[in-house]
Amino acid sequence: MKRGKTAVIVGAQWGDEGKGKIVDVLSHNFSVVARYAGGHNAGHTVIIKGKKFVLQLVPCGVLRKGCRSVIGNGVVLDPLAFLKEVSMLRDAGVQVDGNLFVSNRAHVILPYHRMIEMGAENAPGRVKIGTTSRGIGPAYEDKMGRRGLRVADLLDSSLLRTTIENACREKNMIAHTLFNSDPLDADSMYAEYARAAEQIAPFVADTAMLLNQALAAGESVMFEGAQATMLDIDHGTYPFVTSSSCTAGGAATGTGVPPNAIQNVIGVTKAYCTRVGGGPFPSEVEGPLAEQLRARGNEYGAVTGRSRRCGWIDMPLLRYAQMINGVNWWVITKLDVLDVLDQVPVCIGYKIKGRKYDSIPALATGFEQIEPVYENMPGWKKSTEGAAGFDDLPKKAQEYLRFIERESGAKIGMVSTGPERDQTMLLPEFAAEVINMEKSAPQKSAKAK
Repeated sequence: MKRGKTAVIVGAQWGDEGKGKIVDVLSHNFSVVARYAGGHNAGHTVIIKGKKFVLQLVPCGVLRKGCRSVIGNGVVLDPLAFLKEVSMLRDAGVQVDGNLFVSNRAHVILPYHRMIEMGAENAPGRVKIGTTSRGIGPAYEDKMGRRGLRVADLLDSSLLRTTIENACREKNMIAHTLFNSDPLDADSMYAEYARAAEQIAPFVADTAMLLNQALAAGESVMFEGAQATMLDIDHGTYPFVTSSSCTAGGAATGTGVPPNAIQNVIGVTKAYCTRVGGGPFPSEVEGPLAEQLRARGNEYGAVTGRSRRCGWIDMPLLRYAQMINGVNWWVITKLDVLDVLDQVPVCIGYKIKGRKYDSIPALATGFEQIEPVYENMPGWKKSTEGAAGFDDLPKKAQEYLRFIERESGAKIGMVSTGPERDQTMLLPEFAAEVINMEKSAPQKSAKAK
């Protein structure tokens, strides 16, 4: 039996690369979009005809009529945040009922996870890693410690009450002793989350079975990443990382499809680079240039509103992301942000204590010793916003993109030149190989139907 086509969308930097828009654009060609990692700390912004959607848990495929959306078992689910997002989508006229599915094996975030995370992040002497304090890390800790609560357990009222009572006794004692936090009330927590469970129940399914059955029936499935390669718990700039497996390998473990079902990995990278919160960032710039990139790129977090640190594209980092994820194709976003620059620096390598390096160090302290090696590319000083095809770009913009392609180990398949859905171009080879699946897609321009 022929299995349906698949693709993973993964961030190549530290998140905020514009994955939400890319998932939305490509979801026209997929039957199912499945989110496989993270929690409601990941904001995916999609702009359709001037209307802005900020999705934190629900996959961006929900905005495409006829495309089913799955929240996989690798995600940690805040029930109240989920219901709030569902309500927002319903109010906007988006079809969610019967079209959105939550894994019965996804783990649940409860108030004591937020309490522990906030206390730990603000504890004296602790190195701040820039968490969103939404309970993501402690929920994953409980999952790996085999004391977590899954969505299937959330629907069992007796098990829910027992878990909350036991957890509150333990977490209240820990939080009070270590952080002097006020205790949480188990009874009121149970009542609130039992009500939430009733509203979530219609969305719950064995999503691993759903996805594998879809593939067996020849349907196409896209796997939507959250955060990005350099925030991956194993492969990122540890400890300044998130708590989940957000690289392409997480798509299999986070949804229950076999690894050999993954056919294409599409890496999303900005034409420059950004990072939110603390941690290494070798190609970071400061001062007026950083402010210019931040202003032109609207570099403020979709979930937190925090301003993003800005810098130049980092080729050693991009090559690392290509290797770890097995990226076949790059999507370059926010090319138009660079339109006004006389020259565009590219980090082509590192020096550490005078010695040249082409790869990134494992230790966070190793990053502190990096001296970036730059090559200046000529700027194009012309608008690229809304360009329909590669040949419509200024020659120097084309040269910049081809340089990235040559140095990174993967081909460029898409270029985003503005925030709107239709401000995206598909290169012909990418369109033919990846997008021409079960539904037709334009070959030169990605103006969504």
